[in-house]
Amino acid sequence: MSSDPIVFLPGMMCDARLFAPQIADLSREMAVTVAPITCGERIEEIASNLLDLLPARFALAGLSMGGIVAMELLRRAPDRITKLALMDTNPLAETPQSAAGYEPFVAKLRAGLIAEAVEMVLGGDILAPGPARAEVLALATQMAQGLGAEVIIRQVRALQRRRDYQGTLRRCKVPALILCGTEDRLTPPRRHEFMAGLMPNARLVTVEGAGHLPVLEQPQTVNAALRGWLAQPLVLQRPIRA
Repeated sequence: MSSDPIVFLPGMMCDARLFAPQIADLSREMAVTVAPITCGERIEEIASNLLDLLPARFALAGLSMGGIVAMELLRRAPDRITKLALMDTNPLAETPQSAAGYEPFVAKLRAGLIAEAVEMVLGGDILAPGPARAEVLALATQMAQGLGAEVIIRQVRALQRRRDYQGTLRRCKVPALILCGTEDRLTPPRRHEFMAGLMPNARLVTVEGAGHLPVLEQPQTVNAALRGWLAQPLVLQRPIRA
């Protein structure tokens, strides 16, 4: 296992409960932190605020919007990140059409219909079918209600204006895990195959029986993948200057 702490970044609408199974498993052997992605109007601002709070060096794992913030952290401070895990995320910028697609979701939030907004994002075929689906969706709704509509709308605006991170991934030299649920229709496996192909030290893992939130849908499989990633030897990087 890595001697560096691991920092998890949750997705839009989510808090630390998203990674409860990973915290319970990994915290027995290493320092585990979940950092919020709620402070900032843009992805760049969120990342800048986090860099002031995070350890000097750390392994970094982000899911969905958390993965996008992770890519921005990598762009800004590559020497501080010893390992990178990107889960169910997207390195591409929004197109005008895809950015506009968030507006019905924002309208639900502005109306105070947070549960309906969550259903818009995670309903349908975004989560894998099965007995755990209702429980995962209920937790996602609780997390969103805890954050509140104003925070989530701010997250949406940051996503709509995000940059393209393909170049950042090409320059990533640290051990990387690219992980995706096989039934994720929001950020599908093909997108993750593309991401892994950009990176020189990436391993692709697809999780059967999981959709967009495999950390909750199939936690044992995800935990095993994370442990394998954390056990990889570090890539020698330039020292950080004080």
